[in-house]
Amino acid sequence: MTNKVYVEAASTLPVYDECDILVVGGGSAGHSAAIAAARAGAKNIILMERYGYMGGDVTGGYVIMVPKLSWYDKSFVRGLQEEWFTRLESIPDAVLGPRLDQIGATDPALINAWSAIHGCVSESAPHRLVRAVYFEPNQLKIEMDKMLLEEKDRIRVLYHSWGTKPIMEGNEVKGVIFESKEGRQAIFAKVVIDATGDGDIFRQTGAPFQTVADSNTRSSTTALVWRIGGINWDLFTEWKKTNPEASAALHKGIAEIAGFRCAPIASNRNDICWINNWHADKDCSKIEDLTQTEIKTRATMRDVLEYLREVCPVAFRNAYLYDIAPQLGARCSRRLQGEYVMTMKDFAFAPKFDDVIAWHSTICLINDCAPVEIPYRAILPKNVENLLCPGRHFSADDIAIDWLTLIPQCIGTGQAAGVAAAVAVMDGSRVRNVNIKKVQDILVEQDVPLPRNEKTDPSYLQCCEEHEYGLYTDAAKKARANPDGLDANFYYENVLPLYIKK
Repeated sequence: MTNKVYVEAASTLPVYDECDILVVGGGSAGHSAAIAAARAGAKNIILMERYGYMGGDVTGGYVIMVPKLSWYDKSFVRGLQEEWFTRLESIPDAVLGPRLDQIGATDPALINAWSAIHGCVSESAPHRLVRAVYFEPNQLKIEMDKMLLEEKDRIRVLYHSWGTKPIMEGNEVKGVIFESKEGRQAIFAKVVIDATGDGDIFRQTGAPFQTVADSNTRSSTTALVWRIGGINWDLFTEWKKTNPEASAALHKGIAEIAGFRCAPIASNRNDICWINNWHADKDCSKIEDLTQTEIKTRATMRDVLEYLREVCPVAFRNAYLYDIAPQLGARCSRRLQGEYVMTMKDFAFAPKFDDVIAWHSTICLINDCAPVEIPYRAILPKNVENLLCPGRHFSADDIAIDWLTLIPQCIGTGQAAGVAAAVAVMDGSRVRNVNIKKVQDILVEQDVPLPRNEKTDPSYLQCCEEHEYGLYTDAAKKARANPDGLDANFYYENVLPLYIKK
């Protein structure tokens, strides 16, 4: 990259359209925002996506497992997230995971049956079934389009359109400039939702933000997922149980061959698995990091596949390259520094927020994956009006973001952003001072459990109180004993080892 500059001449851009709500990015956050806004009553919505399908990392990056949707016997992550799987259940082989009526079960036979499928059994004892769902990404692409078609009178979809720059008037976002095969054009909107995942819009508005995550976290890595067909996952599971030393050597051997950490993971079918990978210290908003992730991963696929055939022929003898994800798996780059920044304290102290918009069980082991409250202020940028920022770039510090960038939190914050935008437009208010009680009531009506809301089943709150919000762990006790010591060193010494051990 040189230090030279090119001064672009001023030009007049055609206005492609105008709308009430413009959602930039059709990943799990953006798609959810548009659907939720339409169902909340908004009538003039545009959803813009750079690829030709919805879902982002979910459908294009093949992040085909959604974890930690339940805690004990309650499914805390519901709403549009659970609707995905309800809609897919009637399609053969489209989803795999413990049913809603099985979550929390401690039956040893069920625990044994699901133990081979990562994430379906709790880490802590007594071991219980967890709502974790594996799905076929192409079936979900179809279903996400169907959801949009059901709202076609309210939502206009622009595929192959890349939002590149906010249109600013002072500190107010008035719309977005986007690029497509038709050239450079503008869209004006009353409310803009930046659901790009990398803060492509908010980073240019003057809103404060940070970049990347702590280098020891999962979020500081990139991936290019690929799938292997012709396998037998059940036989692979049995082989690992009866050959623990060989199993450990296999995982080490794959990483040595590839040159980066990678691992086979179960899928929605017994004859297909996916290879997840973790390229360390990468920023998914950097051209060089994106390029190297793509090239290096593809360069090693044949060697990894041959190694699996050789060391575990019982399961991989007939294995073949099934497909490669059409887009890179992006985990973290720019992070909003919003009106509220989530930190480890949110997991170690279970704070309560008047503006709570999501109440999610997560992958954090500090509180045994118990639900935490996500406040509206965490998707609200500082110093900028008419803008909301849900998804994996929402406001959290460089460690807490690791537990909040997953699909459920993208959907949850996206659904809330859509409802908030709809309420603000219909009430004639700004998103900054939207009627949050009205937003919360609509979210609960959309099957999103929220604490202290009279429409939420009280057994959810009782579950949290009965189980101390998960704060019975050693890590939580240490954190609560020294709240000022909740820093990176605490994470390295008391939390990171839990994931390494797992």
